[in-house]
Amino acid sequence: MQVTHQNNVKIYSVTSGSKSAIPDWLAKRSAKSLKNDLEYRSRIELIQDFQFPEASLKLKFTKDRKHIMATGVYKPQIRVFDLDELAMKFDRHTECENVAFEIISDDWTKSVHLQADRTIEFHSQYGMHYKTRIPKFGRDLTYYHPNCDLYVCGSSSEIYRMNLDLGRFMTPFVTSSPALNVIKLNPAHGLLGVGGEDGQLEFWHPYERRSLARLDVTKALLGQDLERFPEITALEFHDDGLTFVAGTATGHVLLYDLRKMEPLLVKDHQYGLPIKSLAFHPTGNVVSADSKVVRIWNKDDGKLFTAVEPPHDINDVCIPDDSGLVFIANEGVQMQTYYIPQLGPAPKWCPFLDNLTEELEETPGGMTLYDDYKFVTRKELSRLALDHLIGTNVLKAYMHGFFLDLRLYNKAKAIANPFEYEEFKKKRIAEKLEKDKKTRIHATRKLPKVNAGLALRLQKEGEDEEDDDSDDGRSKKKKNKKKKDVDVSAIKEDDRFKSLFEDEDYQIDENSAEWKLHHPSEVFNKTMGAKMSNFKKVEETREDSGDEAADKDDDDDDDDARDRDSDDYFNDNDLDSEEEAAIAKFKFDPRKPTTKGVTYERPEKEKKAGPAMYEYKDPKDKGEVSFADRVRAAQNEASAGLGRGVLSVSSGAAGGKSMTFRPSFRGRPTRLRAGEDPRPRPTGGDDQRKKRGVGELRLRAVGGMGPRGGRGGGRGGGRGGGGGRGGRGGGRGRGRG
Repeated sequence: MQVTHQNNVKIYSVTSGSKSAIPDWLAKRSAKSLKNDLEYRSRIELIQDFQFPEASLKLKFTKDRKHIMATGVYKPQIRVFDLDELAMKFDRHTECENVAFEIISDDWTKSVHLQADRTIEFHSQYGMHYKTRIPKFGRDLTYYHPNCDLYVCGSSSEIYRMNLDLGRFMTPFVTSSPALNVIKLNPAHGLLGVGGEDGQLEFWHPYERRSLARLDVTKALLGQDLERFPEITALEFHDDGLTFVAGTATGHVLLYDLRKMEPLLVKDHQYGLPIKSLAFHPTGNVVSADSKVVRIWNKDDGKLFTAVEPPHDINDVCIPDDSGLVFIANEGVQMQTYYIPQLGPAPKWCPFLDNLTEELEETPGGMTLYDDYKFVTRKELSRLALDHLIGTNVLKAYMHGFFLDLRLYNKAKAIANPFEYEEFKKKRIAEKLEKDKKTRIHATRKLPKVNAGLALRLQKEGEDEEDDDSDDGRSKKKKNKKKKDVDVSAIKEDDRFKSLFEDEDYQIDENSAEWKLHHPSEVFNKTMGAKMSNFKKVEETREDSGDEAADKDDDDDDDDARDRDSDDYFNDNDLDSEEEAAIAKFKFDPRKPTTKGVTYERPEKEKKAGPAMYEYKDPKDKGEVSFADRVRAAQNEASAGLGRGVLSVSSGAAGGKSMTFRPSFRGRPTRLRAGEDPRPRPTGGDDQRKKRGVGELRLRAVGGMGPRGGRGGGRGGGRGGGGGRGGRGGGRGRGRG
């Protein structure tokens, strides 16, 4: 916090950017170097974002003293700041620069703005409510609450009146001045005062349509060495209803009493610049400002109290009632804020300023006030066993905690945990070694030590999503797999999440009730894992219907297929045990037509994709069933009849039952030949696949004998012969001889 002394009065700058007098554009370029600037790091920002992009023009407090409304550029905009939150409430852009504005409600919700393009804008909390124009360019405005009249003065001799209750312009007041610069209302009795370019003051009453009095200010400055004509540029009335001050373009401030024509006091700013702002302070001081300096002086004797010189040209000054805060709108980005404890206390919305200034007065070199202090909460004080210091001078209450001397904090922390430094040192060494290991070349990527289960689940989820893709998108699946792997590894390398797999403080406790509540499926899988140990998985053999019933209408082709199947069946049964063992050593793929019907071990991915069947382990396999029970079970099997297609049925003593069977032929029912084995024949083999013959081409035959009929030829002869009445065309066989 920067402290200046003017006339033995301490002035504290509570603006974050007040320490720099360099141009704002240069300060923005060197913003990165500000982290090494001790003065910038020790700044205090009273209100967050209390600034404009280029410059601030006007600022005022609301009547309830809870908000500040300010206007600035560029782009032209209105900003409202919430003093309870010490932050900006909102900003609203306008089409033109603001000249003056007036808040017509107790809070910020209703305001009137005079713009530089002769427009008057009425704003509400939802935005601009209405906009109108005046005949001449306006310079100032004021609002009289009792009769809802808005008064606007400008570059003409007329005072424009607009009644907001009726919503229309009233007859304007015509003054004797060629142009008017400022207009103000007396808060005590409603006297309207206007200052003109000719150095004349005129007084009107809202209920009278004529000038009540006229005052020539130039007469009091006749003996002065003036560089320009003393136009009236500022005017302000006191709450007593009798005293007022007027500022001129030559830098003079004149204090008047309404009962006298001569000024009571004349104050010169010594700069020869127009007076921008005037205000009365409850302490009996007058606050006057030009574009260079803000002077605070006593209204009785004119003695200077102090002066404030901001780094940029001044546009407006505002002081809360009975407060030591001074807000300045200027040509810089930051709106300057100064605190003068001798002028008044801090407002109730920032009482901590008093604590700061008290410490600065006791500590020489106030710039390093809080460099040796540590902010701690009440919980931290209890952990350090220092909560008994609450209420003493050792702790300074601030916000939700306290300021504690850094040396005392370090001592208390060392006593509370004497081995903290050693633990911290070991932890840093371990982190350093772990970091060096990452730079080495690893043959295989291992799971992290911390939350290995979580990393494994992330990888499995990526693989499961890839397995769900269709076969038509195999090329796309490879791309997705690569992309998914990159995403999983990126999570481990991301600065935001890598601590989840490195820091043991983030270890997930999978035995906790909260984890089990959020992951019921994983808990179920772990529980069922032990119960499923008594089951063995049975691979499901795949059957391919193939093309065995491609043409069910041709009986001769079906007979040939059955003959081939019969041969294959008896050939398979003739195999001895050695041949079967040799065949079982090979793993065949049932998707290839040359290996159908043979035991096949499915790949690991296909095991996950399809359903699985389980066969219960019979206790007799473990030798737990007596010999008598096995004999009784064998007798039951012998007495039971076997159904069609059932080869064998066995029952276990524990209630288990197993059955071996052959699936029936999928074609339509066929007639058995004499001497043919009634048992179903196995499916499979290369000869079992039906081959497409010349008959499938459906060519027109030249003629000849059908398989069983007369001279039909082609299809006609074949089907006609089946009826036994075929002639030349196949009889009823729809022959086409």
